[in-house]
Amino acid sequence: MKKVTILFGLIFMVAIVFGQSSFYDFTVKDIDGNDFELSSLKGKKVMVVNTASKCGFTPQYEILQKVYEQYGGDEFMIVGFPANNFMKQEPGTNDEIKSFCTKNYGVTFPMMSKISVKGDDMAPLYEWLTSKDKNGVLDSKVGWNFQKYLIDENGNLVKMIPSKVKPDDEEIISWIKG
Repeated sequence: MKKVTILFGLIFMVAIVFGQSSFYDFTVKDIDGNDFELSSLKGKKVMVVNTASKCGFTPQYEILQKVYEQYGGDEFMIVGFPANNFMKQEPGTNDEIKSFCTKNYGVTFPMMSKISVKGDDMAPLYEWLTSKDKNGVLDSKVGWNFQKYLIDENGNLVKMIPSKVKPDDEEIISWIKG
């Protein structure tokens, strides 16, 4: 019995030290305010992108949609997270953002509710994405809108891709296909 108690104690301590170990541990709100369990994406590669409607990179929505149409489905997903952290380039409400994305870019990949991707009010998912202590892979800062994070089929962070790299860059497409 003592060995079992020690074992459970060690497991509990590891859980505390390492925190959430997987992308799949998070539940976020979709753009309509409904819970969206990232565990529903198990088995798929995922590209997480922080987005904005009034940014020089906003035309990447069109490329994201094309990549989603070509590769999205059972093996790959794109998830957009609108954020107003950079020069107030996403001032709209969730309804306004949804309308903008649909009307101007035909976005059909999942869009989430507007969040913060940096600072004191950073969303828990982005705390995980940007902290090696939490994700086990790398430390990063979200430098601007349309920064991309690649998540493998097991919910592990693979890589961060800077904003200036387009979603259809060969490195990204090779990863999706690989």
